[in-house]
Amino acid sequence: MAYDLRRLGAAVAIGSALAVAAGCTSTSTTTTNAQIANPGADRTATFPDITARVQAATVQMSNEEAAKISARVSGLAARRRAGTISEAEYRRQMAEMDTLAQNHGADTLKEIQN
Repeated sequence: MAYDLRRLGAAVAIGSALAVAAGCTSTSTTTTNAQIANPGADRTATFPDITARVQAATVQMSNEEAAKISARVSGLAARRRAGTISEAEYRRQMAEMDTLAQNHGADTLKEIQN
């Protein structure tokens, strides 16, 4: 048993040495995905500036806007429970808000890109 473990250890050591040697003698250059997709993005020779200010592409929703939307949805649900609006009107307003939610990301992306 001890003899088999020594042989296994020797085989692992030889395999590791060969792998290291093969890695050191390689002369091929590798191309990263960033170099292929956008050659201008290759900044391997420079260090990143981690102190630079990062600017958002668009303005984030304010707390007031979030409260306004939340109040609109809560009010719509309350009117539905109270029976002050018809089911058709409730569904119409919900469909309007769902459409806004589904298209908002794409619309904002178009706005950012232009």
